[in-house]
Formats: sequence, structure tokens, C-alpha cells
Amino acid sequence: MQSELWATGVFPARFIERLAAAGGIVTDRPFDVDQVQPASLDLRLARVAYRIRSSFLPGPEHTVADRIETLTLHELDLTNGAVLERGCVYLVPLLESLDLPDNISASANPKSSTGRLDVFTRVIGDHARGFDSLPQGYSGPLYLEISPRTFPVRVRMGSRLSQMRFRVGDSRLSVHEHRTLHNIETLVFDANAEVGEGVLLSIDLKGEDRGGLIGFRSKRHTPVIDMDIKDNLDVLDYWEPLINRGAEFILDPDEFYILVSRESVHVPPAYAAEMVPFDPLVGEFRVHYAGFFDPGFGHSAAGGTGSRAVLEVRSREVPFLLGHGQTIGRLIYERLSEAPDRLYGTGVGSNYQAQTLKLSKHFKPFSL
Repeated sequence: MQSELWATGVFPARFIERLAAAGGIVTDRPFDVDQVQPASLDLRLARVAYRIRSSFLPGPEHTVADRIETLTLHELDLTNGAVLERGCVYLVPLLESLDLPDNISASANPKSSTGRLDVFTRVIGDHARGFDSLPQGYSGPLYLEISPRTFPVRVRMGSRLSQMRFRVGDSRLSVHEHRTLHNIETLVFDANAEVGEGVLLSIDLKGEDRGGLIGFRSKRHTPVIDMDIKDNLDVLDYWEPLINRGAEFILDPDEFYILVSRESVHVPPAYAAEMVPFDPLVGEFRVHYAGFFDPGFGHSAAGGTGSRAVLEVRSREVPFLLGHGQTIGRLIYERLSEAPDRLYGTGVGSNYQAQTLKLSKHFKPFSL
């Protein structure tokens, strides 16, 4: 596909649709009505899932199909749905493939509901040296590596577990630009929050606005979760509520937790944001979050006025002590290529606008 004049920045929805119309996003099946989000595209599973021996990167000398031939244990037909077992690794071709112009790159992240179920996903392309990143001008198929870590899940052809952003150049804000935008738009509703190289996010272990509820710990040996059915499951069948017992909390090894940020955040309409680790050298725990925050998240006019960031946390080999207000991540903001034509919020059926502590969309409402 030949280059066009695309403005620098993250693509809003209408740019994604324009890219698809120009042949940069290829699919044999028309987009679902709600598949294009304010600044990202949901990716859909194709018909077959390969149960593979291990995760992998194809490297510059191989296609993904080359590796599938040597690593596949068996295949699952997803036409009418199939269960992906916890602890196993699957590779699923996606219905979408790319033929990007030489000035457009793409990146991927799990959808929010995928991360909140501890379903580990990563997008892979042919000849890839890294996960979730497609270079400028990439042309080829897309695959999704899926590994349920906590719950067995049912998926089918068309299920959407991951999402993709498209961009030209690097439009991330500098320290000065973050601070200036915060002074104008209020990126974080906390007078003590630090704004510099992004907005720092910390853990809320008091739950003062939720009757002391600070989070949830997953249960073991639960029923299957259907990834395509909303508001259907009883929370207590899958989760143990965690109640405030002080300003500290010990993460048990190999347990999965849903916690929430102390700060409420705001993504103004002309910007998008992504959560990144505060310190990648901290090895005691992992924050496995869905990192994309669309324009309008926490925005008053889109039904927000500040929304908390939900954090998916798993300790590693040893118990680890968290303290209330401990920094665990940061939001990095970047400009959109053009003002968006739709915002995150009730107008596009978003599930997590104005959220505080909230489990994935699959569960019925819960309160103490």
C-alpha cells in the first residue's frame, strides 16, 4: 500500500476506518458495528485455535505459520465455541491482517475485560522480534497468543480479546507538555499527584468510598467464563472480596488480584493515553493491565468526571507487601492525529466509564 498524507499522532476512529477503506486493514468479514473504538480497533479471532507447546517469536527468518507447524499439539474449531484451559498456550489467527503504508505503525494491548480476567494475550506478526508491535509498513497476517492464567474461558470465531492502535510518528508528550495539559485540562483529580513524565498512579488500600472494599482475589477451580456474555456471572462464584484491614496488604505468590488506583484520571478528547510500568526493575509483582485509555475516559461531557484505573496484579515467587499510595504505574499521554468524532463513554457503549473498583463486564453488579 502506498503512503498517503497522514497527520502525526494516534489515529482516531475515522482515521482507522479511512485506513481500512484504503486497504491498510484487510478482512474478509465486514467490521462489527462497534468494533472501531474512539482510538483503537478491536481484533477478532478466526476459526481455528492451535494449542502450542510454548510461546515464541518467529524472528526475522520465519513466518508465524512456520512455527505453528513445529509447535502445534492439536487444533480447536472455534466456529461454535471452544474452551481454552488455564495454564495452556494457544495461538489463534485473527480475521484482520495489515498492509500498512510505510509511515504507519501499529501496537496492541489486551482489552480491559481480557486483562481483568487474567487472560494473557499478545499479538504476533510474521518475522516479529517483539510482541504487540508491528513496524511501519508491516504487511501480513496477525495472530493472537492466548494463555488463560486464572479462569478457563470460552471463545469463538469473532470473539474480541485484543485491540490495536495505529499511529504516525511519535506524539507522546514531554514532561513540560504533560504539566501544561494538566494545568489546562486536569489529568488527575488529586492535588498531591505528581505530573511529569506522565501521571503517576498508586494503589488504594483504604476503600473509603466503597465501605472498605479494596479489591478482589480470584478463586481457584471455578466454572468456565464465556468471553462474549455480559452481566451474567455471580461475583462470589469467582472472587473473594478483600476488605480494608489497614494501610498495607501482602500479595500472596501466584494469586491474582483486582485492585484500583487511588487517583481518578481524565483523558481529554484530543488525546489518548497508555499505562506503563512505573519501574520495570521491580520483580516482586507483575501488573498485567490492559494499557490503552481512549479519548474521553473520565471526561465530564462523556459521562465521566474522572475515572479510576483498575489494576490487575499478580505476585511472583515471594510474598510482597503493598502500601496504600504506593506507586505502581503511570499514564503516558499522546496526541491524536485529529480531533476524534467519538469519545469513550456511554455514547459508544463503553463498559468502564466513571468506574471505581470494577470487575470485568461479565459479572453482575456487586456491593458489600
